Amino acid sequence: MPDAARLRDSTQIVLPCTSLDGIRGDLEAEFTVTVFSKAGRCRIIGSPVEIKAVSDFLARHGVSLQ
Repeated sequence: MPDAARLRDSTQIVLPCTSLDGIRGDLEAEFTVTVFSKAGRCRIIGSPVEIKAVSDFLARHGVSLQ
């Protein structure tokens, strides 16, 4: 059985919503992901392939994922 934490890491990115200022619309238009906002945190959820592509997109736009 797969490790739940590892699976979760490959299917979501959690970061401050302010990190998406000015690029959230492009992100949602370009990738098949869902973005949930709660208490100033945004959770980007998608397939492992989409999450990898989103990670690369965010890096190109100067968003650091730690």
